[in-house]
Amino acid sequence: MRIVAGKFRGKQLKDNPFKHIRPTTDKVKQALFTKLQFDIPGSRVLDLFCGTGALGIEALSRGAREVVFVDINDKSVKLTKENLSAIKSDAKVIKGDANVVLGFLDGQFDLILLDPPYQSGLYERMLSKIGEKNLLSEEGTIVCEHSREDDYNWEPFEVYDEKDYGTITLTYLRRK
Repeated sequence: MRIVAGKFRGKQLKDNPFKHIRPTTDKVKQALFTKLQFDIPGSRVLDLFCGTGALGIEALSRGAREVVFVDINDKSVKLTKENLSAIKSDAKVIKGDANVVLGFLDGQFDLILLDPPYQSGLYERMLSKIGEKNLLSEEGTIVCEHSREDDYNWEPFEVYDEKDYGTITLTYLRRK
C-alpha cells in the first residue's frame, strides 16, 4: 500500500495485517483523488472508519490542511497512528464509535470519507448524523465506498456521481 500522489508520493504505508480492515485499492484511491484533486488543497477532511488511515493520509499528501481520523478498533487506530508517524504528521486520530464521535465534532468538513464495514447498516445512520449535525460544508463532498451490489438511502444528501471499480462502487454525495 502506497501514497499515490502529492508530497508523500510513493511512500509505503504499513499494510493491513488484520481481517477486519478492507483497504481501498490503489486503483480506487487514485480514481477518487483524481476526481477531487482540485477540492483537496486547503480542505478539512473527516476519515470515518479509517482502517489503515490510507485515504486520509492521501488527502494530507495532496494538501488537505486538516484530517481527522476515526475508528473504533484498537488495531486500526494503532495502524493509522503508525502510518501518520511515517509521514511525520500529528493529525488527530480518535478512537471511538463513529456515531458518538460525530456528536461532538466541531465545525464543518469539505470532504467526508465514509467506508464502514459492508452490510453493517452504518451508511444511513452516519449520513443522518452528518446531516443532523451539519458537518458537511456548503460545497463539500461525501464519498461512500461500498459493494456494487448494495443499495442505500442516501438521505439527507443527493448523489451527484457514482463509479464502479469491479465489485466496489464510489458514490459521491453533496447537499441537496
